[in-house]
Amino acid sequence: MNYYAILLTINRLITGLLPMLLVACTHQQSNGPDHYVIRGKTYHVMKSAKNYKAKGVASWYGSHARNQKTSTGERYNMYAMTAAHPTLPLATRVRVKNLNNGRSIVVRINDRGPFLSNRLIDLSFAAAKKLGIKGIAPVEIEVV
Repeated sequence: MNYYAILLTINRLITGLLPMLLVACTHQQSNGPDHYVIRGKTYHVMKSAKNYKAKGVASWYGSHARNQKTSTGERYNMYAMTAAHPTLPLATRVRVKNLNNGRSIVVRINDRGPFLSNRLIDLSFAAAKKLGIKGIAPVEIEVV
């Protein structure tokens, strides 16, 4: 085999394998593990979030988490419309409605938490601000 034939073979291998590798990496990043343990409690990630709706208490997190990696591997951005949920699949889009004032927004689940028994969802600073939440508030969430 000459030099150009070897290069052509390598090029074909890379061209054929690269898309599969990218799909595998994307799949792993967006779905994460099917369960995990925090403080001795096991959380099972939903296989499907279709028709999921719940009411509970929302809290938010801000600058103390800035630049820390989220469960998706991205850096936390307190100005993005994102949230943490213990069991919804990562990358799920959720409509969050503040039951105190009727405001609602759509956020993307990119992290895990909150890990307090009385909390349903942890919102980014910007998401909480748009909803008018200064501390905690009753909310309804629904997958969109």
